[in-house]
Amino acid sequence: MTSPTPQEARLTRRKYRNVPTVVDGIRFASKAEAKRYGELKLLAKAGAITGLELQHRYPLHDVSGAIAAHYVADFDYFDTKRGQHITEDVKGVLTRAFKLKAKFFEAQYGRPITLIQRPSP
Repeated sequence: MTSPTPQEARLTRRKYRNVPTVVDGIRFASKAEAKRYGELKLLAKAGAITGLELQHRYPLHDVSGAIAAHYVADFDYFDTKRGQHITEDVKGVLTRAFKLKAKFFEAQYGRPITLIQRPSP
């Protein structure tokens, strides 16, 4: 099996049609995620949120206490208005894997994942 040439790779369609985008030297998986980053940066500058983190990794444990999987949040921050820690994910398509990890996350961490859903192109 041969690897595609760089030109062929560019022409290959992504499964969910996301377009990786770079903002502030940070590579985001999609334009929607990059756009949300811009919105959150403005909220942070205004003081509405603090502690903005990207790609925070949460271990998900099974019933025996062993780590069964990880959930990687797109954004994590503290909403100063609501006084809440927010874990956020930007999705165009809700996969079965995401739905399952979201349920495990809520059960383990006691808060839901805030979903920012953007329409798929």
